[in-house]
This record gives sequence, C-alpha cells and structure tokens, in this order.
Amino acid sequence: MSRQKQSRKSFLKTVGLVSFGSVLAKDVVYAGNINPELAKWMQEGEDLTSLGKSSKLTILNNRPWNVETPAHLLDDKITPADKLFIRNNGIPPSSVDPSTWTLTIDGESVEKSVTLSIDELKSKFEHHTYQLTIECGGNGRAEFDPPAKGNQWTTGAVGCPSWTGVRLKDVLNYAGVKKDAVYIGYYGKDVHLSGDANKVVISRGVPISKALEDESLIAWSMNGQDIPAINGHPLRLVIGGWPASTSGKWLSRISIRNKIHDGPKMEGHSYRIACDPVEPGAHVEEKDMCIIESMPVKSLITYPKSGAMLKPGQKLELRGHAWAGDLKVSEMHVSIDFGESWIKCNLEPPVNRLAWQHWSAGITLPKKGYYEVWARARDENGGQQPMIVPGWNPKGYLNNATHRIAVKVG
Repeated sequence: MSRQKQSRKSFLKTVGLVSFGSVLAKDVVYAGNINPELAKWMQEGEDLTSLGKSSKLTILNNRPWNVETPAHLLDDKITPADKLFIRNNGIPPSSVDPSTWTLTIDGESVEKSVTLSIDELKSKFEHHTYQLTIECGGNGRAEFDPPAKGNQWTTGAVGCPSWTGVRLKDVLNYAGVKKDAVYIGYYGKDVHLSGDANKVVISRGVPISKALEDESLIAWSMNGQDIPAINGHPLRLVIGGWPASTSGKWLSRISIRNKIHDGPKMEGHSYRIACDPVEPGAHVEEKDMCIIESMPVKSLITYPKSGAMLKPGQKLELRGHAWAGDLKVSEMHVSIDFGESWIKCNLEPPVNRLAWQHWSAGITLPKKGYYEVWARARDENGGQQPMIVPGWNPKGYLNNATHRIAVKVG
C-alpha cells in the first residue's frame, strides 16, 4: 500500500474517533503494596471533568495522563483551559501550596544560586502576557508507517493559550549568567511512575539563546486564571515554538549549564530525530540523533468538523490556525481536489511573536458528492507543509503533513 493511501486510510479512520473515559476497579489485588501517593493518584481524577477538562477530549493514556483535543474543539483563537491538551510523563504533585512554593536558580554557570518564592517572583520582576503556541513533538505520530512507539497523537496535541508570568531572562539575569553558559535545564515536582521520589521524571531544557528570548516565560497564569493543576500549577516554563517538553511543569528549579543539559529525556532518542534522512524502520544510533529545536510549519482546520454535510449550493466556510515554530506563517492555502489546485486563504498576523495565526476561507463546492479539504501553510522562509507524512524517524516526531477533513454535499 502506498504511503499516500495509507495516510488517507489513517485519516479517515480517525474521523470517527470519540473521546472515552476510563474505569478503575474498586477491588485492587495487593493494594497494600501500592505506594500511597500512587494509590491516591489512581483513585482520583479518573474523569476528565475532575481535571478541569472537557469530557469531549480524547484520552490516549491515563498512566500518566495524555489527552488530546479533537481539531474542531480548537476553534477558539485563544485555547480555553478545558481544551488544552495534556502531556505528562509522571504523577502531578499531590499537594501544592503556592504560598510556600519556591524556584531555585543554580548550575555551573550561575553567578549566585538564588531561591525565590512565587510572591517574590511577582514583586521583583515585571509581569508579561503572551499568547504562545505549545505543541507536543509527537503530535501526528499516529500517521507514521511503520508505527513509532509512544502516544499515538493525531492532530490535537497543540494549543495557544494566553500566559502570564515573568520573563525567564529577567530571573536568570537576576541570578547572573556566566559567559560560559550554554543551556538551561528545568526540574519539576512531578513524581516518577514508580513512586520513587528520588527519580527525576523529565528534565529538559533549551540553549541559553532561546532561554533569553523575550517570550520565554516563567508563568503562573493561563488566560487570566491559575494554570490548571494537570498542566503545571502553580508554576511552569512556557517556551513557545519549540517542543512542549521544553516547557517544564510544576517548576521548582532551573540550572544554568555550561554544557548541553543532560537530564532525563534529553539523551537517547527522546525528542531527537535522525540528523540525516533514514529509511522507514531504520535503527539509528544515538550519536546520529539531533535534538529537536524549532517546530515545523503546520496548520489545522478547526471549522467545520470533519464529516460536515452541506446542501447543494451552500458555501463552505472554513477556518483554522497555522503556526511555524520560531517563524511566522506567510501564506495559507486549501485544496478541494486532492492537491491539484490550491485556493489562497485570508491569514491574520500573530497577536505577538510565537502565537499561532488564524486563517479563513469561503468556498463553493462545484457539485454533489464527497470532498476532502486539505490545508497547507507556508512559513516566511518558504518552507511549507508536505501533502503526505514527512520523513520517518524512530520516535515519530514532527509530522506536519497537511490536515484533512471530509465534507459531503447533498
């Protein structure tokens, strides 16, 4: 089967997916052997509404929680808290008290180690609000063939809320950044799935140049409210345009490093792709893997929902979002004839750097029948989305193939 046919098959299969809940049996054999914090986590938050999320989201995994948002639920220009995806690697901290929470800045390349409370962050530094796009590096993994291991995200591991906090660079400069600084690495208070409090769940980071950008935030607020507990309350990093794994949640420590950060999920194949193209299914040595930085150009159709039915002569109103990592999106097009021709869309500028951009188009379909609408964005450097799944990689990262929806007239 050709990759294009396989991709379309996968696309049509996902049209019918619906969100589902999970049920945990009340009688757990050997329950006395479960770590108390892990047991508490297993008993609570079993349904999405208790996590502050819409029940219409799609659960991929609940040990740990990984939940995506169907494309049509991402229609808001600013992603609401209840529709922001969840990508967790461990257990959220069971007890959070913002009044006693602290953030430590340390590392080989810090002038002086400092520890600040949230109140001190709020009083010592200027507050900033940015709308910033965060997207899981594995968004779209479900379309890779052969399949790649990991959560089988389709299109919904992305969002663009409004974040409020202080600039990361202001806090780093307060502590003092030495000239040999290369990277920053974060640490959070989430707990390893084993329940071992001494095991670090995930500790990633970014080069110092990215950390010092104006839009890199230490945030305590999302859309004017506390960040949801499942998304990192009371404090998290927000690094727009790069894999969301760089935006550490339940933030308690940032180390300024004199080398590339080497915490868990920074090495091996995690958040890395082959430095050079490889054939599907190939084994790639760690030394030949490169860290993912800026995310590729991408777009999403958020209206109408796939499967829309139109009356003959009815205009098809389309809208969605487009984003391009560190870059701006320069053009947006849609096709209704499987890529034979393309129609230019209206494209709005971003509200600020690293925010997604909104697009719209109105199309009259020529006659009754089945159509696929394909969406393709182009970035300011001329890069554009491929029509089929791009180059295979071992972990299924960076799929930015055109998003497609099904529409029928008559």
